[in-house]
Amino acid sequence: MELREYVSILRDRWLTVVLFTVLGLVGAIAATAVATPEYTATTKTFVSVQAGDSVGDLVQGSTYSANQVRSYAQLATMPAVLDPVIEELGLRTGSRALAGSITTSVPQNTVIISIAVRDGDPQQAAAIANSVADHLAKAVAELAPTPAGGNDPIHISTVSEAVPPASPSSPDPVLNITIGLLLGLAVGVAVAVGQELLNTRIRTEEDLRRVTTASVVGSIPLDAGAELSPLIVQGSPQSPRSEAFRRLRTNLQFLDVGERSRAIVLVSAIPAEGKSTTAINLAITLADAGTRVALVDADLRRPSVARYLGLEGAVGLTTVLIGRAALEDVLQPWGNGHLDVLPAGEIPPNPSELLGSQAMSTVLKELVGMYDVVLLDTAPLLPVTDGAVLAKLAGGALVTVGAGTVHRHQLAEALGALESVDARVLGVVLNKLARRQGDRYPYYDYYAATPSEETTSKRPTFPAGPRRHAREHSPAGAARGWRGERVSEPEPVPDPE
Repeated sequence: MELREYVSILRDRWLTVVLFTVLGLVGAIAATAVATPEYTATTKTFVSVQAGDSVGDLVQGSTYSANQVRSYAQLATMPAVLDPVIEELGLRTGSRALAGSITTSVPQNTVIISIAVRDGDPQQAAAIANSVADHLAKAVAELAPTPAGGNDPIHISTVSEAVPPASPSSPDPVLNITIGLLLGLAVGVAVAVGQELLNTRIRTEEDLRRVTTASVVGSIPLDAGAELSPLIVQGSPQSPRSEAFRRLRTNLQFLDVGERSRAIVLVSAIPAEGKSTTAINLAITLADAGTRVALVDADLRRPSVARYLGLEGAVGLTTVLIGRAALEDVLQPWGNGHLDVLPAGEIPPNPSELLGSQAMSTVLKELVGMYDVVLLDTAPLLPVTDGAVLAKLAGGALVTVGAGTVHRHQLAEALGALESVDARVLGVVLNKLARRQGDRYPYYDYYAATPSEETTSKRPTFPAGPRRHAREHSPAGAARGWRGERVSEPEPVPDPE
């Protein structure tokens, strides 16, 4: 991963980083508050060797003391010194436990032993340090060899007595809080990056490129009110989502799918990716540009197109496929006269068989002959095979990918289902794309304040079908009431996908 990707992760998951940083801070404060204060008292001793008056004796004595001083520093934490200290001060502890509270050190190139004692009582810490220094001198005098003259060859004298410290040496609030903040920050960053690496949901175009090489022909930004107002192109034509659908309409001109290019199946891997609302809004956008569009609800399991558009859905595609009505009789006009809708009709017991039948192929050919573009909304690919079967009959499939909804392996499996039947993937529509600071979508805000030129531009160029319109051939259907104008204003309903 590059640096900018890490920065993007931290920007997206800043709440996780802040949470763990605060937890580290709170933990440090709590640990400081409950910790028992300890005081450190330090005494220093000087090691000297009795030598002759000559220069050689002095050098030899100095070298000897320098070699021995580290051994004496270790001796200060041994029972030979600490047992007398415990007895003298009446301490209720053992020599091993007392040694854990004593630290000795010898500064480089010196014969000074520094003895530091930690204790909860500052007075006792100083008393122990001074007592250790005294008994160390006695122990060294007893252990060192005595020369013929009878004088002690090595002498340890206290040069700096310990005094009771005025403030505790631990805990150190500043140090603890600093460590807590840094530790919490490090853990927060690690968790944020780990969540990103372990999260296989598709959220950006970069995630899509890890799964497929298919072109992203549309990126539809997330809109919090889209579920309650799914017909965004009609209800809010200047919104960023509406402009994104117009861009998708423009990009469809560049799709090369051969002779059946006017029939496009909209599929998704799983439910809740916004496939049906994408199909509806794309159809409305195409119709607004003057393109003659047929929107077919080919989801024969959970149809939703008629409900969204406020049309009668009891009679539709299934009615035509079983031969109980002609295609012209069940098509229902919607909007400005350039969009006709073919509802799903009654839900059959065998949707896959009906969609893969010769009757469906015939219906599709008729629709392609009557309209510039035919959009077919169908069921998700992973639960059922309906979408793959229909995509093989049509010119190809537009795969709707719900950002933050579908995982990479699910999309890969869905694309594999299309590939297994030799259905062509025309492109991918990344839906519900979250707008982030620094990405390329803020420019949509410009269109929210000014009329879009594209809404009045020349309609997209598609292979032209016959100029006649389906409604011109269905007077009988109008009389039977199977088709007609919009039944009522649609109620806002959440997207079942």
